[in-house]
Amino acid sequence: MIVGLERADDAGVYKISGDLALIQTVDFFTPIVDDPYWFGQIAAANALSDIYAMGGEPKTAMNLVGFPLKQMDLSILRRILAGGLDKMKEAGVALVGGHSIEDGELKYGLSVTGFVHPKKVLTKRGMKLGDRLVLTKPLGTGVINTAIKAGLASTDVIDKVIRLMATLNRDAATVMARFPIHACTDVTGFGLLGHLAEMVVGTGYGVVLRVADIPILPEAIEYAGYGLLPAGAFKNREFRGALVEFSTGIDPLIPDLLFDPQTSGGLLICIGEENADRLLDGLVKKNATESKIIGEVVAEPKEKIVLK
Repeated sequence: MIVGLERADDAGVYKISGDLALIQTVDFFTPIVDDPYWFGQIAAANALSDIYAMGGEPKTAMNLVGFPLKQMDLSILRRILAGGLDKMKEAGVALVGGHSIEDGELKYGLSVTGFVHPKKVLTKRGMKLGDRLVLTKPLGTGVINTAIKAGLASTDVIDKVIRLMATLNRDAATVMARFPIHACTDVTGFGLLGHLAEMVVGTGYGVVLRVADIPILPEAIEYAGYGLLPAGAFKNREFRGALVEFSTGIDPLIPDLLFDPQTSGGLLICIGEENADRLLDGLVKKNATESKIIGEVVAEPKEKIVLK
């Protein structure tokens, strides 16, 4: 076992031979958009993301379904499964089975297996002093999904955020594989600061984030100003807020957005300063056009995240 239950990481990794290890992960959730097909796409992209974050390539997947047969027509389930299958095909992943149950609430996701070389496994731990932090997708999907549920998001905004969440992290992972990466995770339910806290704790280092450089969907800033924050943002802040220090003058909405739970968010990559600009250039050229260098690893304050 290379990565197991001894620490919280994005997936488990089991060594098969000197040049092959299996990455295993599972993820499913309730609908966050109304369109069944796009829900399937987003749920599949979200589940596949953990494999990319570990430095691997997803190979096979199994569907996980909870479906309310007495409340919904089976055509809805067919559309969800079609969306998931199309996303798996896009990722080059073979669907090998699955399991479904009758449930009072609709749920869908995947159990995914990927391959990685045992010496190329990426984890959340491993950041080094002076490293730069690169984020490959903008933040704000949780806030916008809350606005969608409230009926306040425009059609254009809904389409924009749906396509963002359905975008695979495959291209970003392909670029990342060309560089010596020290640590990586994907930004999902714990928000940027929650997942970054997992990378920082136990390292003896701190992180400074430059708020002006963090990509945030402008619509999310607008909706957050209306108070449209998901409950998860408050839970994330309660859990990890003690690790975060806020410089004076920061917009009070920013911490909420940085704790905003993301669905199928981007990769958060820790790389040496000497390679950071080349990584960023490669990401931008490979469809991850909103990637940004958002901060760096520092000696002090230890195991804290400072927002400037």
